[in-house]
Amino acid sequence: MTIFHPRPSHSVHLTGVVMPDSMSSQTVYTYPTALYLEAISRLRHINTPPGSRLPEVHMRKSAFDPIDIPEWVWDRDESREILQKRDITGLFRIAAKYGGLSQVRIATATEIAQPRVNKIFNGTAGPIEELAVFERIATGLGLPDHARMLLGLAPLDLASPTGDHDNEHQEQTSELTARLDAASAIDPTMVMILTTDTNNLRLQDRRLGSIAIADKMRAQIAQIERAHHHAVRPHIRAQLAHLLAETASLAGWQAINTVALNDAWNHYEHAKAAAREADDPAVLAYVSGEQAYVLMDLGRPAEAAELLQHIHATHRSHVPARLRTWLAAAEAEAAAVLGDEGACRRALDQAAAVLPEGDGDPEMPYLSINVHHFARWRGSCLLRFGDPGTVEDLRSALAGMDGTYNRAESGVRCDLGHALLAAGEPEAAQPHIQRAQQLATMTGSRRQRRRIDELSRAVNRALGR
Repeated sequence: MTIFHPRPSHSVHLTGVVMPDSMSSQTVYTYPTALYLEAISRLRHINTPPGSRLPEVHMRKSAFDPIDIPEWVWDRDESREILQKRDITGLFRIAAKYGGLSQVRIATATEIAQPRVNKIFNGTAGPIEELAVFERIATGLGLPDHARMLLGLAPLDLASPTGDHDNEHQEQTSELTARLDAASAIDPTMVMILTTDTNNLRLQDRRLGSIAIADKMRAQIAQIERAHHHAVRPHIRAQLAHLLAETASLAGWQAINTVALNDAWNHYEHAKAAAREADDPAVLAYVSGEQAYVLMDLGRPAEAAELLQHIHATHRSHVPARLRTWLAAAEAEAAAVLGDEGACRRALDQAAAVLPEGDGDPEMPYLSINVHHFARWRGSCLLRFGDPGTVEDLRSALAGMDGTYNRAESGVRCDLGHALLAAGEPEAAQPHIQRAQQLATMTGSRRQRRRIDELSRAVNRALGR
């Protein structure tokens, strides 16, 4: 006799049923959960002796079942430390260890894509900063109120926010007092030291790339954030906000070059918020303009161009000339990606008209643009339109580089290789491609490596390889 046993997504397993001799008593049958009890009572071919027990029903865990982690888990010192540090990698590992949760269940409960959950487990996802994400994690994992508060979230039960943890308020008071005391030690000299640290990281990034200084960057941002978050004196707080905007913007540009575009966007949102608190139009315009590059790298150049035009129109009368040059050149680049040669050339002319002498301004250490940098930018833009002067622009830019902008040099050589290929000189492009590959690998720039790989394939085709 044939028994129909469909396999729905939510099913039960039947074991221990006494079968006729012609059927194996070890066979496992799967039935729809809702129909099982009715079906078992009607199957006359199953012989159930008097006094025997009904088959056991084992429910398979679903990805949508509520998560139940024992509350005592959150009272452990290790768990409390993980929550206070907002260590989401550690938090997910606790959930997996004590709740028996798979990455799929965690992804479903927290509304975070499973590939990103996997990266969080492996410690490669980058920082999580959005309050809404912390809220989804806490809700999805079923954190009790005292655990939510350690994570920096409001309790769900406002009438009794700490439940049975009577000492939680005192702990919070002591912790806040300690942090305010530590922040009160930040004076102008300390801000200067932190600023020097960020500038040194910026120089190291230019030469070595982001991977070499990743740990230092995380530590620097965390230190500035802690100081800023608990700073009370308005002048010191504004200085720290300005520095936080600069440092977060540097982290954003590093993320763009490693093609971590979601992380980059979040860094720029953080930088813009700090710039607004610092009430500095220049740094706000700069970090907002850099964010447009996330859109360009996402293949959304029209939105990037619109954003840059808005930033330029809003801030051009309030920012130094060197920054106006940078904003106009960025506008030209977006227009070039869109294929709008007229708009590109107009923006380049605007940029050239206001470019001051020298390499940079002391009040804007985050921005360095001189005649050689501008030649590089111009060449990179006009390359897309087959401008015959592109090769000379890029050679001039390369000759003016001093060996401290290794990632930028990789980009110049890649552009020069493209220009030489377009001019019918693929052999001349090869040494520039090789050097660009070396520099991109050394600085960890996945963004440049992608461009170089495409160029290499085009040169090989031109050479008949």
